[in-house]
Amino acid sequence: MKYISWNVNGIRACLQKGFMDFFKEADADAFCLQETKIQEGQVKLDLPGYHQYFNYAEKKGYSGTAIFCKKEPLSVTYGMGIEEHDQEGRVITLEFEDHYLVTVYTPNSKQELLRLDYRMVWEDAFRAFLQELDKKKPVIVCGDMNVAKEEIDLKNPSSNHHNAGFTDEERDKMRTLLSAGFTDSFRYFYPDQKEIYSWWSYRFHAREKNAGWRIDYFLVSDRLTDRLKSAKIHTDIMGSDHCPVEVTWE
Repeated sequence: MKYISWNVNGIRACLQKGFMDFFKEADADAFCLQETKIQEGQVKLDLPGYHQYFNYAEKKGYSGTAIFCKKEPLSVTYGMGIEEHDQEGRVITLEFEDHYLVTVYTPNSKQELLRLDYRMVWEDAFRAFLQELDKKKPVIVCGDMNVAKEEIDLKNPSSNHHNAGFTDEERDKMRTLLSAGFTDSFRYFYPDQKEIYSWWSYRFHAREKNAGWRIDYFLVSDRLTDRLKSAKIHTDIMGSDHCPVEVTWE
């Protein structure tokens, strides 16, 4: 099984920058998107053989997630069932026979950490949501989680220590999530790999210089690790300020 996740930073823009070429080439069993930035009816995708599920933000042109999958799920859930957190289209959960697939677009703490307090509340709610799922079946959760967990996960850790995505508070929440029974699939295979990132600022020629951050993840329930076959970050794929990430498993 091959799963792919990609923050497309606007699906309509990404469609003009080669999205379908990569989608067809990848031939993934499930393809998860974050930051689709659309409302219902704004995009019609011709994806033969795939079931399509979208979660839209109430605010136009903002946030949003999607999952395209070959196998029809047993059930589909949008959001976490908490009104405070479910207005921005950030979570989709598909239930299959032997696992859950969750895609997430974690809230950004914003400049000057304007949304950090909300982010902390979100993190606790999302962790509890995943733990409840994990009691029933193993979970694979993917998406833009808006945090570089360790210094190895970004190019310039010292100058970003108190910036959104690399605060102590955000990093602690990711560690807490992992300690609650989840494994970072990329670090499972590449514990010491440096200078592999999934997001680069559009400013200062960051991608050309590979001055990036690894903030896009596939996390799996610990009891799934023996079924993992590979994890990849497709740094060569353009079309967004993020690149796709991938996990294969059996």
